[in-house]
Amino acid sequence: MKGTAEDMRYPTIYLSHGAGPWPFMEIPAAFGPRAEWEGLAGYLRDIGRTIMPRPRAVLVITAHWVATRPTVSAAEQPALLYDYSGFPPETYHLSYPAPGAPVLAARVHALLNGAGIECDEDARRGFDHGTFVPLMLIYPEADVPIVQLSLRRGLDPRVHLDIGRALRPLREEGVLIIGSGMSYHNMRAFFSPRSEHVEAGERFDAWLTAAVERADPEERARELEQWEQAPGGLASHQPTFEHLTPLFVTAGAAGEDRGRRVYSGRLIGMPVSGYQFG
Repeated sequence: MKGTAEDMRYPTIYLSHGAGPWPFMEIPAAFGPRAEWEGLAGYLRDIGRTIMPRPRAVLVITAHWVATRPTVSAAEQPALLYDYSGFPPETYHLSYPAPGAPVLAARVHALLNGAGIECDEDARRGFDHGTFVPLMLIYPEADVPIVQLSLRRGLDPRVHLDIGRALRPLREEGVLIIGSGMSYHNMRAFFSPRSEHVEAGERFDAWLTAAVERADPEERARELEQWEQAPGGLASHQPTFEHLTPLFVTAGAAGEDRGRRVYSGRLIGMPVSGYQFG
């Protein structure tokens, strides 16, 4: 990509952010081969290396924030929310002093309200680990402003596709839109050796990739809206599906741009993917 952030259209990205603060600790044996986690780390670092010029700001739709109405973070200097448990003590002292972007937060608020989607602002919200963990790898210098957007309670795919459609203009305003979740997130099955869990995950991963890569954006949206009927769909997202929902926002913001799988790996024995539109 050439030019400046203001004269190009940025892609939208749906990434799998892994487990808690995994890049900043010793990977336990129960998490599987370290090489798999290093593959995810390499993919995340490559986002910052290959998407050029650097965006003027990043909007993260995070799986770790669900609100009654979509809510945008408006803090100038967000703190970190160590919203995980059971990890090594040092992971509760991580630092990532990336600034917020209140002006972008106001723009997100205006775009959603203009599309008839009621939206709130939160001037105190810090970065949760769905944001700061991958961004510490993508932009380790903490020099790119970041705004977070919550999911809306109920996690309706159609609603979140519409949220993405409303945010589409940001892509031509120097903003990189990232949906941060996990393409597979069945907490009851991650550490299970049973083959039916793995097979269900593989079926859903194949279905999801085919849906994302549909050439017709309307067909893509229709398929994503029906993800619960997909092979292995519900088996891959239990007990809830907040980690899949950011994908719907990034797909909506993609417009006519076709999606493609840009990361494919395994974590804790299960297939995990990342996607880019545009």
